[in-house]
Amino acid sequence: MRNFSQLSEREVLALAIGAEEEDGRIYNDLAERLREEYPASAKVFIEMAGEESEHRRRLLDLYREKFGEHIPLIRRQDVRGFLNRKPVWQLPKPSIDDVRNLAEGMEAETQRFYRLAASRTTDVSIRKLLGDLAEAEQEHEVRADELSAENLPEKVRKAEDLHAERLFMLQYVQPSLVGLMDGSISTLAPIFAAALSTHDPFSAFLVGAAASLGAGISMGFAEALSDDGSLTGRGTPYIRGVITGLMTTLGGLGHTLPFLIPSLHLALIVAICVVVVELSVISWIRWRFMDTTPIRATLQVALGGALVFATGVLIGAG
Repeated sequence: MRNFSQLSEREVLALAIGAEEEDGRIYNDLAERLREEYPASAKVFIEMAGEESEHRRRLLDLYREKFGEHIPLIRRQDVRGFLNRKPVWQLPKPSIDDVRNLAEGMEAETQRFYRLAASRTTDVSIRKLLGDLAEAEQEHEVRADELSAENLPEKVRKAEDLHAERLFMLQYVQPSLVGLMDGSISTLAPIFAAALSTHDPFSAFLVGAAASLGAGISMGFAEALSDDGSLTGRGTPYIRGVITGLMTTLGGLGHTLPFLIPSLHLALIVAICVVVVELSVISWIRWRFMDTTPIRATLQVALGGALVFATGVLIGAG
């Protein structure tokens, strides 16, 4: 790799042409990924790709005037310290806010890079060229704001944000909550029944670990096979299954681990405290994401947990 300061004016211009072309393709890729669910934002990125194409055309005209027709292939990854961007197709499905932030960051980062590079070079022509490119990126940043204002009025932006929040809830929050509730509540009975019947904390731990892992595997497969997400918008079934399975296991292991404590009395106290924390977290998630009032969420979760806990105690004590 070469340092940016080692590049000639011709090479800097070739690098700028390639960078503008790459940014334009990134914007088109983003638009394609947003087209179905966020058509207004997709239109913004299509127009921003057009702006990048215009920048590239101006750079090509300048290059042809000064250096002729042949443009050497100089890529960002060939120059030390230059900005490297991961291809859009390699990114996991981003949220609408992630995409907007990516676009803003692209313009700001490129502008900062050109200005920093200009300040470090002693060649007047290179400094002028880099300064011109920084100004062009600044103008493009302003234009991006104008395009957003034209295509994303407040009402449309709020609608897209609400849609993104709904997708996040369906694809991540809901599977996590289902798993956490199942793992935290369903494993209470066997764990406390084993602890009270055997009076051996380690036996209770083994029962709890087996119940948690078994429930995690079962819930993970059940969620993954429930639907493919094509009609419900719940996302990839395998990701949902993994999330549900992991949260189920985590919910069960939370009050299982205290039974590694040799003292049964102390292990029971710690486990009960953990259960209270788990049920509080579940109640908060239901209130925050599921439009449930705090009192209703607490009563529903506490009642279910209390019934399962009482079942375990009655069976273990009997």
